[in-house]
Amino acid sequence: MNLTVQEINSKIYEVRGMKVMLDSDLAKLYQVETRDLNKAVFRNIKRFPLDFMFELTKEEFENLMFQNGTSSWGGRRKLPKVFTEQGIAMLSSVLRSDIAIEVNISIMRTFVALRKYALTHDELAKRLEELEAKVEKGEQVDRQILDVLTQLISEEKTKKSTKKIGFV
Repeated sequence: MNLTVQEINSKIYEVRGMKVMLDSDLAKLYQVETRDLNKAVFRNIKRFPLDFMFELTKEEFENLMFQNGTSSWGGRRKLPKVFTEQGIAMLSSVLRSDIAIEVNISIMRTFVALRKYALTHDELAKRLEELEAKVEKGEQVDRQILDVLTQLISEEKTKKSTKKIGFV
């Protein structure tokens, strides 16, 4: 199963300042039922501390639905669980299928790509600020040069205008 970074990235949300994926999205990727994924997790609950997996509050869930323009998410009776990157990595030890292994590898690569993008973005922002500072300094120098050239040109014009041209 070859998943693209874009396919996985579209299923990553930010909740409580963390990048997370919904249990239902993960279940679809792993090709299992959401309830089966959650059963496997709760059979191994010691492997999933709160920084690996947590249940959304009603407000967080409604906010996610609003952001995604979804009126309902499959008529769930319970609030969804979300998994952080570490929780998703832990899922590979709980779900032991070839599909789970492939999907986990794709998801981990996506998280790595997102981190690289964020670092690149920060580096580009820093370089842009440096460039802007140089341009501002350069503009000041260019303006000074232009002012001096303008002054010299105007002095030359005044000198030339005092001389008479023609035959005497």
